[in-house]
Amino acid sequence: MSEGTQPTATGVGPLSGVLVADFSRVLAGPYATMLLADLGADVVKVEGPGGDDTRSWSPPVRDEVSTYYLGINRGKRSISLDLRDGKDAAVARELARRADVLIENLKPGGMAKYGLDFESVRRDNPGLVYASITGFGSGAGRHVPGYDLMVQAVSGLMSLTGDPEGPPFRAGISVFDVMAGNHAAIGVLAALRHREATGEGQLVEVNLLSSALTGLVNHSSAYVAGDTVPYRMGNAHPSVFPYEPLPTADNDLIVAAANDGQFRRLCEVLGIPEVADDPRFARNADRTAHREELRPLLVERLVTRGADDWFEALLEVGVPSGPINTIDGGFAMAERFGLDPVVTVGAGDRAVPTTRHPIRLSATPAAYRLPPPELDEHGAELRTWLSEPEETDHG
Repeated sequence: MSEGTQPTATGVGPLSGVLVADFSRVLAGPYATMLLADLGADVVKVEGPGGDDTRSWSPPVRDEVSTYYLGINRGKRSISLDLRDGKDAAVARELARRADVLIENLKPGGMAKYGLDFESVRRDNPGLVYASITGFGSGAGRHVPGYDLMVQAVSGLMSLTGDPEGPPFRAGISVFDVMAGNHAAIGVLAALRHREATGEGQLVEVNLLSSALTGLVNHSSAYVAGDTVPYRMGNAHPSVFPYEPLPTADNDLIVAAANDGQFRRLCEVLGIPEVADDPRFARNADRTAHREELRPLLVERLVTRGADDWFEALLEVGVPSGPINTIDGGFAMAERFGLDPVVTVGAGDRAVPTTRHPIRLSATPAAYRLPPPELDEHGAELRTWLSEPEETDHG
């Protein structure tokens, strides 16, 4: 680990002492490095003179700062470096030399222009774990820009999203950026474990399209293993019924009775226990094949009460269901179930509410040490540290 006179916020966690040089921007990379920072890593966010693009992605804003940026950059220190400037590029290379992990998502070949590509950096830092996030890999797809919306389109996700008779739709979030960020974090942790055992670093490559194809899970398997091209079914599930929104007296309710026991309990709560004994509906495959006959029997009962009433009744017997909330309702439900979804990072006028780290660790829980940094907020202290001799070697 690189310690020396390194200025850093005192922190604990499973990744305490791991220095991450974060050359990524926008979403996939910054999301990955935020997860690592929550787990104790010291993340130095390297930004160009204009800062991360998401600093200006608004509305909405909090105290004139984009909430997009605030949501994925806590726990980091910022230094602004113009890599086209020789002195700044030298500072960046020194940071890379001292780092345990480097994460970047420039276009393939972009880091090489500054002597910051994997092969160049590893000569002085053979233990470095170097994670590269691209849109379509470093081979034949290296020239294709990587944007989540593009990948939602070309991967097939949009062909699965929307009404059967309507146009394809994108997901409401940049789902594959987030997925690739998670995959990058997993790859880094695996590579750190390998380094711990061997002393050797390695290159970790993640691309949005591969993350998308594995993330399509059962649909990918339908094609790869079953030679079947799935199609969009609106909110219906191709293999399970009921597993979709159904109307009630006021709002739609998600009902996800995915096995025979859950379906039987659903029928009992709805007051139609005999339906569970009907041979057409006895097993999941039967229910899926006869969904058009079963749906009206369920709806006939569901429309007699409101969605919240049914949710509470079904919750009592362990039948998965839920109202279709807006985001505020989602946070309210997390509060209700004791998940404490909001954590405040920083204090005073720098206090920022953010979403809690998704992983709970009993011995080494996530910590929230620093608010999302202002551009070059830590530049002076980092430049001073990087100009001083390094006191300890990587270990």
